[in-house]
Amino acid sequence: MRNVTFLIACLFSVGVSAAESNGEYIARISDCVACHTAEGGAAMAGGKKFPTPVGDIYSTNITPDKTHGIGNYSYDEFEKAVRQGIAKDGHPLYPAMPYPSYAKLSDEDVQALYTYFMHDVTSSAEPNKENAIPWLLSARWPLHIWNWLFTDAPESKKTDVNTELVNRGAYLVEGPGHCGSCHTPRGIAMQEKAYTSSDDEYLSGAMIDGWYAPSLRGTALSEQELTSLLLTGKSKHAAVSGSMAEVVSQSTQYLTDDDAAAIAQYLLSLKRDKAAPTRPTATWSNSPEAGKVVYNRYCSTCHGLEGKGTDDNVPSLIKNPLVMIDDPTPLYRVITQGAETPTMRGNVSFKMPAYEGMMTKGEMRDVINYVRKSWGEGNGEITQEDLAGLKKATH
Repeated sequence: MRNVTFLIACLFSVGVSAAESNGEYIARISDCVACHTAEGGAAMAGGKKFPTPVGDIYSTNITPDKTHGIGNYSYDEFEKAVRQGIAKDGHPLYPAMPYPSYAKLSDEDVQALYTYFMHDVTSSAEPNKENAIPWLLSARWPLHIWNWLFTDAPESKKTDVNTELVNRGAYLVEGPGHCGSCHTPRGIAMQEKAYTSSDDEYLSGAMIDGWYAPSLRGTALSEQELTSLLLTGKSKHAAVSGSMAEVVSQSTQYLTDDDAAAIAQYLLSLKRDKAAPTRPTATWSNSPEAGKVVYNRYCSTCHGLEGKGTDDNVPSLIKNPLVMIDDPTPLYRVITQGAETPTMRGNVSFKMPAYEGMMTKGEMRDVINYVRKSWGEGNGEITQEDLAGLKKATH
């Protein structure tokens, strides 16, 4: 009898360990660590700031601490917070928490998350920070209306290549990965315009915090390049920057090879249903060649005279989304503030220096115009006044 009891205990222990392990994996690919961990703070203890149009909000402590965290949450309360955005006391969470996407999580994955957070995450007594939102705008009840209007997401339509791997990719992208939070345009109420591939707006590209999250529909990247970007932050001719660098370092580098391939195959199954708008012929009051000297001095050493970059190291400027987008803000941010690919396990980070303070305002304008004219496929000129507006918007 003692042996039977011991066997049952061992099996239970193995079951809990497997759930915790899967829960940690789901937490990683859902980006929980990145959003709920402040710089220099304890993991999952909250305090990270997110600027919004109505003020700054701070992520909350989601460790199992019973005073400041979620240690008193039952499974049903945890599930309701994850899938519906409703906290234990009934108040709605701000949709900076991507619960419209997490609503697609399977019961098994939500249960694994709960087990992981309650048993495997280190408890922290870090108090939650007050959100910096004016009191006139801080009422939570309108969020119930927002949820009613915008979170009833349709089912994803079947893809032309309806395979098990593609379906797994759809689940990861539309659910835990919540890729649409950045790559899908937002409406007037800051809602994502679509949550699944059943709508052409889904993953069609969007500006976020001064960075451009490019369209993932009809991408020209290969499956190998897509998986490389997910797992390492760079591929033969491209590299991630801005917010996506954090996503890779905190989340997607932990994907299994099979799941990374599933995501790539799903993205490749999406069609660019909308034709790209025809750009008017750009007019130039000054020759963009004025920036060629600046480019040759500061940029050509790494990106090359023809903008091709170097394989598996420096991204190409040809077909580069930051160069081709109409809005010059992302390109300006990279030039002025620099960029760095994620520091990964077994991969050396590539860092582009920041040139603000090294280039004059005129040189900055000229080099941006030269790059856009050379590889922007019809992008027009920016003026000194445009540049001043960009500086105000991104600092």
